[in-house]
Amino acid sequence: MKKIVSVSLLGMVLLASSCVSKKKYVALEDQYNETRSTLAKTQLEKEEIEGKYARIEERVASYNAKIHSLTDSNNERLQNIDGVIISENDREKMRRALENVDQQELAQAKTLQDSMNLIITHNLKSNLDSNLIAEGEEDDIKISIEETVVMITVSDKLLFRSGSSVVKPQADGLLSRLAEVIKSEPAMEVMVEGHTDSQTVKPGSYVKDNWELSVARSTAVIRKLQNEFGVDPEHLIAAGRSSYHPLTDNDTAEGRATNRRTRIVILPNLDKFLAMLASN
Repeated sequence: MKKIVSVSLLGMVLLASSCVSKKKYVALEDQYNETRSTLAKTQLEKEEIEGKYARIEERVASYNAKIHSLTDSNNERLQNIDGVIISENDREKMRRALENVDQQELAQAKTLQDSMNLIITHNLKSNLDSNLIAEGEEDDIKISIEETVVMITVSDKLLFRSGSSVVKPQADGLLSRLAEVIKSEPAMEVMVEGHTDSQTVKPGSYVKDNWELSVARSTAVIRKLQNEFGVDPEHLIAAGRSSYHPLTDNDTAEGRATNRRTRIVILPNLDKFLAMLASN
């Protein structure tokens, strides 16, 4: 009898123990399921937030693109100034460049062309220094600036023999230095003028008259600048003035020597200047 009671008690204890473990299991299972549900909900919320953030970023990028487009459009808005079409960007670049020129000269500028000429002339002045004229050439080369046009006058003694249009080898140093100056300033045209004295060409000469001689000398200098010293021919202009623009009278040998000359005229080019501004 006692044995039967003991077995019954042991069974009750085991059953009770089994019931507690199952409850804990169920509780843990519920907690696990709840945690999984919370995690899934959190993941869904995270994805929704990321989607909203991505859409916000897209809108911000779109707004920024519109702002930049409007800014560029405003900066590139073209204006007609003194008959010249120029953008706001180019005007700002010109304003900065004009800060470097002589302010008294700038005060005299009445048009956009005047202002551009001042900028180019200032740049040329920076290059046309004593380095252009080598020792011993001081009397044969004269540099002057008149109304923002740069003129370099070279005596024929330095460039040519009497009655000839063949450039002397001794002139290569000068032409090389001149070529470097020309190439340093893209916004200009360079006109090479040949001038003679009033003496007539000798009979049987290879040129007909002083017109032909002056042009032949001009083109000889231009060919040298182009072929030997790399000057872009688009910048060059050939001109012959014969004997009709003398600096002094032709009555003396000294006067005739003064009138025999090659003049290099540097002319600012408005269109090239604007193109140069736009490319910067």
